[in-house]
Amino acid sequence: MNLVQRIKNDKILNIISDKFDSEVYIVGGAVRDFAIGKETFDRDLIVCGEDAQDFSLKLAKLFDATLVPLDIVNNIYRVVLKDKVNYFDVTNPVENSLKADLQRRDLTINAVAVNLKTFEIVDYAGGLEDIKHKRINYISEQNFLDDPLRLLRVFRFQASLGFEVPSELIEIIKKHNQLIHKSAKERVVYEIIKLFGGDYAHKAVSDMDAADILAKIFPVISDLKKVPPNLHHHLDLFSHSVETVRQINEIYHNSPVEVVEHLNRIDFGGFNRLAHLKLAGFLHDIGKFSTWTIEANSGRHRFIKHDDVGSKMAFKILKDMHFSNKQIDYVTLMIKNHIYPSHVMNNYDVTDKAMLRFVRKMGLNSIDNIVLAMADRLSARGPIITDDIVENNILSLKKLCRFYLDTRDRLMPLPKLLDGNQVMKILNLKPSPVLGEIMAALRDAQLEGSVISKEDAINFVKKFYFSEF
Repeated sequence: MNLVQRIKNDKILNIISDKFDSEVYIVGGAVRDFAIGKETFDRDLIVCGEDAQDFSLKLAKLFDATLVPLDIVNNIYRVVLKDKVNYFDVTNPVENSLKADLQRRDLTINAVAVNLKTFEIVDYAGGLEDIKHKRINYISEQNFLDDPLRLLRVFRFQASLGFEVPSELIEIIKKHNQLIHKSAKERVVYEIIKLFGGDYAHKAVSDMDAADILAKIFPVISDLKKVPPNLHHHLDLFSHSVETVRQINEIYHNSPVEVVEHLNRIDFGGFNRLAHLKLAGFLHDIGKFSTWTIEANSGRHRFIKHDDVGSKMAFKILKDMHFSNKQIDYVTLMIKNHIYPSHVMNNYDVTDKAMLRFVRKMGLNSIDNIVLAMADRLSARGPIITDDIVENNILSLKKLCRFYLDTRDRLMPLPKLLDGNQVMKILNLKPSPVLGEIMAALRDAQLEGSVISKEDAINFVKKFYFSEF
């Protein structure tokens, strides 16, 4: 089925072509999606010869929809249909010229328009040919200078579509990569999370590195490249990080429906957990370079506490980039605990009690943490890591995941046996970091099951305080 036929078969667009006399074009991402046979709910319309606001009002009335002004200065309006899923973005062409409008867009694949009455295809930049050959191409170098965020959008679309980025475009991005710092940080964050949400995020990250724009956003990668393969890792640390992103995506697509549904949840940042987990996977080992030592006798590479160090590094990186607090909390939690699931299951006689402690500690993030641990394992296949080691590790992590899925609905929250004020009174303490350590230790004791009652809790905090401080 070709592009025009797919547009003709779209029931919503058919209503427009029958009801309006204006010259209306569907344009941009919707046309691209129709061309590759992908379902679309976001239909961009360009109206020629009629004010976009007037047309949007008529469109909203026709569909009994909601009109939302997006940019009054530039005459851009959104019409949200009653199902809250489908919507139109409506505007007039730049300079009142469809050709000028299309030629100012970011990429050829997003610069194709189709007349909704005559079904004439308007493709000045050769976008359909690039779609056919699965290629991401640029319209004009100047368009990147007009909005440097487009340098990043190249890779966001690559992550979603899996298309190739020609070497000529890589060189143009390399030439102007420093301009990405002119874009608002919030816009960069949006594109980064959108990128990591794509099935081909690993491919996009690799090409971003080839264009030297990845290091402009994440300078820490220069240190990752300094850590070579070792007995546990067949890849250098940067390549291992990229491979971890790929493995997370593979695990997601081959997981039980409960895992897929969980990772599809949108709990923070407006994007699903999977996108944030792949970002965490990319950053999970950033603490290794600063903790890297090589044992003199054995030559073994050690990275003691790299999980904790990496979590703290990620906090600063993401904070500086203007990620939200919830996004930062999630990513840093994943990094800090990426080894934890394998440690729990590193025992052939692992008990339900040990697994329950993990589940209570990680809570709603249990699945995510397990998937990250699986991906990390599958991305590290050094000379001493046998197939049996990998298989046993993955099977044990699947067991932990099944335990979580089977118990999550029955788990009751841990009772709060003592609050901070009570502990300060018992120990005659003032607010301080020591109090935080005591409260954390008390929670761990509850997770282990050694503290059950309030009396247990009182005895525990006294013993812990006087033995540790």
